[in-house]
Amino acid sequence: MAKTPEVGTPAPDFTLPGLLVGSDGEAPRGSYTLSGQLGTPLVLVFYPGDNTATCTKQLCSYTSDLERFKDLGATVWGISPQGLDSHESFARRYDLAFPLLADTDREVAKAYGIAVPGLGLRRSVFIVDAAGTVRWKHVALAGLTFQSTDTLTEELTKALAAS
Repeated sequence: MAKTPEVGTPAPDFTLPGLLVGSDGEAPRGSYTLSGQLGTPLVLVFYPGDNTATCTKQLCSYTSDLERFKDLGATVWGISPQGLDSHESFARRYDLAFPLLADTDREVAKAYGIAVPGLGLRRSVFIVDAAGTVRWKHVALAGLTFQSTDTLTEELTKALAAS
């Protein structure tokens, strides 16, 4: 298994299918490519599963505070091993307002060194700057808690100042 990318190194590039349920109720599906986001800071939120207690609290929290990320010029993507149908149901149920990407074969989780054989992935967050460099990361050991928006926006602010 790959090691997690070190802070200051390029984030592993990837393309995954994903969707964003819009305020109009539409949920267009498309491809999301990390290198296609160059020029915009990105918060990659790897979470173990749709409709699980901690994941639901985490993603609802980030949705509630999405303007704080946007005010810093950042985009948030949620990534988990479930497919797009599961993501769409989850996003609709909780009004999640950022894209959910499907890493069904866990190749991206493996590339980021957070795949756990037989279990899925470790709850993790990577802050990637506009140039595609990892500026901050948190990889949970057990994944029973998550990083708060306060922590993420503080780290994002530091990352933006450093890049």
